[in-house]
Amino acid sequence: MDDLVERVVAEIDRPCALIAQSMGCIMAIRATLEQPGFVTHLVLAVTSGGMDLQRFGALNWRPLMYAANPSFPRWFADYNEDLSCLLPKIQAPTLLLWGDADPISPVGVGREIASLLPNAKLHIVSGGDHNLAMAHAKEVAPLIDAHLANAV
Repeated sequence: MDDLVERVVAEIDRPCALIAQSMGCIMAIRATLEQPGFVTHLVLAVTSGGMDLQRFGALNWRPLMYAANPSFPRWFADYNEDLSCLLPKIQAPTLLLWGDADPISPVGVGREIASLLPNAKLHIVSGGDHNLAMAHAKEVAPLIDAHLANAV
């Protein structure tokens, strides 16, 4: 994970937005913490935010993923750094996108992350699951456009 974050950070050499989904949000959060002056705004969709999701009743996706993809790298799915105490340091305006039908990252996770990020707005997509950015692109894209246009 550290190598992936390094690769993202290495590309940030001017103001930019970071848009990510699921585990990609961990990289976006960590990159923002490393380059706070360059990340002007964030869009985070259905992530853990680096928190333990068991207390939210989340489905543990790892066994199913390993069964379906035995060659999937264990280090990626076994990553479990808790970033929640660092989230309040992120000042970038952040759009949080959640689906109300996501068993992997329930809406309660989005609400918790929204409470930790100082400049966050949570949007809940009705019927959205863990693939909400793709499955609900017509609803999500205008939200992202508006967020990027209004972020200062």
